[in-house]
Amino acid sequence: MKNFIYILLLIVSSNIHTQSRIIITPSDNVVKILEGAPEGSTIIFKSGIYKVNNIRINKSLSIEGENYPVLQGNKKDEVLTIKANKVTVKGFKITDAGISYRQENAAIKLVESSDCIIENNILENNFFGIYLSKSYNCVIRNNYLEASNKTETSSGNGIHLWYSKGITIEGNTIIGHRDGIYFEFVMHSLIKNNFSKFNLRYGLHFMFSDSCSYINNTFESNGAGVAVMYTKNVTMKQNKFINNWGAASFGVLLKDLTDCLIEKNHFEKNTNGLYLEGCSRITVRMNNFISNGWGIKLMANSMNNYFYRNNFITNSFDILTNSRNNFNDFSGNYWSRYNGYDLNKDGIGDVAFRPVKMFSVIVERQQASMILINSLFIELLNLTESVIPSLTPVDLVDNKPSIYQININR
Repeated sequence: MKNFIYILLLIVSSNIHTQSRIIITPSDNVVKILEGAPEGSTIIFKSGIYKVNNIRINKSLSIEGENYPVLQGNKKDEVLTIKANKVTVKGFKITDAGISYRQENAAIKLVESSDCIIENNILENNFFGIYLSKSYNCVIRNNYLEASNKTETSSGNGIHLWYSKGITIEGNTIIGHRDGIYFEFVMHSLIKNNFSKFNLRYGLHFMFSDSCSYINNTFESNGAGVAVMYTKNVTMKQNKFINNWGAASFGVLLKDLTDCLIEKNHFEKNTNGLYLEGCSRITVRMNNFISNGWGIKLMANSMNNYFYRNNFITNSFDILTNSRNNFNDFSGNYWSRYNGYDLNKDGIGDVAFRPVKMFSVIVERQQASMILINSLFIELLNLTESVIPSLTPVDLVDNKPSIYQININR
């Protein structure tokens, strides 16, 4: 009797397992099959092209592509809309989400969903790429997103989050969108190992998004770099901000931030490496500022910020501020322009360094004067200003400049 019951259970279990795995081919009615699939089913799409009109998923499903089948939108609507928890989408090529300024159409949109996984997809020629609204504890991983719109108004964001929490965005490549990654009202999320390049506005743009971490991402050659605004408790570590050039471009722009950590990042060949406005209690330590126009622009309304053990190497200007006063702390940084000495060989310069040069103030007021940057006259002006400050803040000094370049990888 026991053996019979055991065999019966095996048969029932086998049937349930068989029913939970459904195969779809391009000739099938995709919408009808998805509507009829049991909760928790795995749907396998065979390779091919599926022309669709906004597939809607309202139950827990795992939909997986075999050899990257194409979900081709109609260029008017969204391609895939998810309004359910525990949905997985992986292994697809998704194209042609239509431009709509009212609907913000996306290749994949999650609305009030949780515990979803979007991974290993290719998203091309869509208005928005991946869009999360009021969603929680989701993972967006190892996706490739590329768009080719020429203007900001006709282009959506690559990965867009609104009013979400506990989101992990990892290992994605985002190219050619308006903003590569966009956050608004997002909490406790992790952005790690992403590559954001050639986006029309910002590689990363987030506002009102507290307690998020950005680790080991690369933001390169974006229109205006990265913008972080109206936020607190942000950590940005081991990121690269490279080749963000333009009249209003930055490696990173920080506006109205408090209690944040900027650590072990690499700022290279940006118009402005790091720009701070209205910021307080920001710790900037062990970063590289290399070959930027301005290493750091520090506005007068930024106070109680700490700049420790950073490398400032061959920037046109290391520091610029629009204030004669200084309410921030610079200490232990390496300055490639430092010409002081170290008699006791402790690695700390015996003469304080003034990083704000008179000529940087002149250039900020009259940009055409930049043509004189390498003239002997300008060197004499800077030398005189360092001895008898008249335009630069008297107390913005590094009293313990490092003699040696700092190894930020320790």
